[in-house]
Amino acid sequence: MGLITGILTFPLAPVRGTAWVLDQVIQAAEREYYDPAPVLSALAALEQELIAGRITDEEFDRREDELLDRLDEIEAHRQQSEP
Repeated sequence: MGLITGILTFPLAPVRGTAWVLDQVIQAAEREYYDPAPVLSALAALEQELIAGRITDEEFDRREDELLDRLDEIEAHRQQSEP
């Protein structure tokens, strides 16, 4: 960016900075949302609850299906975002 361009666009600097910060927040949120580790941990915890008898087979099946659907969504997103 040249000196003249820098001077003329200086009033837009806060907007560019805010846009950059928002972009970084969105990227961090997407990385966290599409991380399979918490879903896998939840599946393991769910199995432990079933083994311990704290939930029924029906409850286990329902919650397991939800978590497996979430893993499918994560995998689809990863495949879609790969070049």
